[in-house]
Amino acid sequence: MELRHAERKDLPGILSIFNEVIVNSSAVYFFAPVELGEREAWFENRRAKGYPVIVAVDGSKVLGFASFGDWRSAPGYAWTVEHTVHVQAECRGSGIGSALVSELLVLAKTMGKHVMIGGIDAENTRSLAFHVRLGFEPVAHFREVGRKFDRWLDLLFVQRQL
Repeated sequence: MELRHAERKDLPGILSIFNEVIVNSSAVYFFAPVELGEREAWFENRRAKGYPVIVAVDGSKVLGFASFGDWRSAPGYAWTVEHTVHVQAECRGSGIGSALVSELLVLAKTMGKHVMIGGIDAENTRSLAFHVRLGFEPVAHFREVGRKFDRWLDLLFVQRQL
């Protein structure tokens, strides 16, 4: 496995992972799979703002991806970022997610960021445990702020100072 900055050629693999997460979990509060154009716009937006998109690859196969971007838009929040990380279903639990987030932490610190935030569906205890292992601390529990699969969802925020 290799970690590297994502390239446009990686977007179909990123899209496949993201759409599997949308369809099969409440890890993201999207209702339906997205088109390649949406991921292209997301990718270009991150690059335009100087934010990384990194991938874990085996040859040309994307095994996982991670990124961070603005947490909130007001200037006073410029030192805080929110991350996202997703791994192919069959590769979860293999250390790929840890490698991706660990790399994000280094990149964020290098960029002068101070805090990294993560949003986790409250039922996703594996993701919460994963983040705690990486030094994130639960800081907020928002009740019934999202809806998917015909039910209300709670959202947890975790943070880690860099």
